[in-house]
Amino acid sequence: MTKQAEILKKKLENARRVAILGIGSDLRGDDIAGILTAQNIEKAIKSKKTTPELKVFLGETAPENLTGEIKRFNPSHLIIIDSAILNAVAGHIEILNPNQIGGTSFCTHSLPLKVMTDYLQESFKFEVITIGIQPGTLTFGAKASREVIEAVKQLSMAIVNLFKIEK
Repeated sequence: MTKQAEILKKKLENARRVAILGIGSDLRGDDIAGILTAQNIEKAIKSKKTTPELKVFLGETAPENLTGEIKRFNPSHLIIIDSAILNAVAGHIEILNPNQIGGTSFCTHSLPLKVMTDYLQESFKFEVITIGIQPGTLTFGAKASREVIEAVKQLSMAIVNLFKIEK
């Protein structure tokens, strides 16, 4: 995770407002990774001031429903976290190159992330950072795997540690 954390730190150097969008479903095992990560970050910053300003959005399986709220927040950076088929071991975390997004299989939402981010970028300028977590199981009704739960904890901590948090 340290290499990915360094990449993320560099991408957020000039951030003034950061939106974190967690995507996924609790119905299909490891597809919940993006939601759990966003919830962990939200708990860590609840009622605290962060620099840069940070806001968490839980997009679940229809992140496009939050485009209005994201626009109103007007972030300089949007971090999207979702389960993604990366052809790696379960729990592998990867910051995806924007050119990879079209070729990466995200798990349960029907609207491609690229379509949503292109729509948002028609309204205002911001940098998109997409983080994928390789699922181990997407079986309906399954619980999240140990590997993905551990990856969620690592990623949550790495992101929280990038922000200056004051009481």
